[in-house]
Amino acid sequence: MSDTDYTLLESQLTALVGDENDALANASNFVGLLFNALDDVNWLGIYVLRDAELVLGPFQGQPACVRIPTGSGVCGTAAATRETQRVADVHEFPGHIACDAASRSEIVVPLIVDEQLIGVLDIDSPSLDRFSTADQEGIESICRAYCEIQSRATTFI
Repeated sequence: MSDTDYTLLESQLTALVGDENDALANASNFVGLLFNALDDVNWLGIYVLRDAELVLGPFQGQPACVRIPTGSGVCGTAAATRETQRVADVHEFPGHIACDAASRSEIVVPLIVDEQLIGVLDIDSPSLDRFSTADQEGIESICRAYCEIQSRATTFI
């Protein structure tokens, strides 16, 4: 069971970026908020969809892969299927792209604004099976709130 209060995090997100119209500023604060709120996470960031690939956006953690083809690895699979990928052991995921050898588990949530995929939120942990069903539901909920805020932004990332 997750100890993270995702309802509180969603309220904090709305207070932090709800009135901001710059999508890059919102994405940066979204990533910073989550990275500092979640325990046992070694990397958290957004990959932005550019044509048929995901390009590194705002993140917290070690330097990362810059480009990921849609359909490749956990992030590319989430983008291609538009479905959250929760992976207990990344070494068992076919085609996993290892940007940080310390990462053992991962969750990737598609970010959809006005029915368009704009990218994915990628969260890595150095622990096996770090992300529970409750974490997935909470992270998906906060991503929906983030995407609603981004739908009102006047600039795009």
